[in-house]
Amino acid sequence: MSTARADAPAALVDGLRRLEDAAELDGAVAALDRVGAAVVPPGVVRDALIGRWLGHAVHPLLTDLPIGFWTSASVLDVLGGRRARPAADLMVALGVLSAVPTVATGLAEWREAGRREQRVGIVHAAANAAALALYAASWRARRQGQRARGVALALTGAAVATAGGYLGGHLATVRKVGTRDPAFAAD
Repeated sequence: MSTARADAPAALVDGLRRLEDAAELDGAVAALDRVGAAVVPPGVVRDALIGRWLGHAVHPLLTDLPIGFWTSASVLDVLGGRRARPAADLMVALGVLSAVPTVATGLAEWREAGRREQRVGIVHAAANAAALALYAASWRARRQGQRARGVALALTGAAVATAGGYLGGHLATVRKVGTRDPAFAAD
């Protein structure tokens, strides 16, 4: 099975293949799986988080919330001027808050994936955890009156989240993680 479209840059395809084959990530995969087993036990909660009720994964839907809030904050920070500052700050805060259920659904979905996908997923999760930490620090800096620092942290968070999002896109569109619901199987 191909890991990317035929026109994807070879360096990206090769990098993703190396990541999928990186057995050195298996220790981190096992550690996160233990956390996932405690946080997302089998049953009703797991089924809700992975989207059984919807017929496909919930995680990709929820990612639009923090991404949308944080992108809005960046636009307001860069183009909005002084009057937009309270709205930008609110967008950062809402992005941080909406990341919590997004993380939960991602963890539940990740536990259902194969080992190669889990290796990519652990790096995806690490990048997004770093982005979340940067945005939380941005919100704190803004609350402390350190606007320039807050904006810089948010813009750095955006760059890190973009890298994490690329890996998430690979998992969702190339590896089909979260989209193998039998209800939608071809007849």
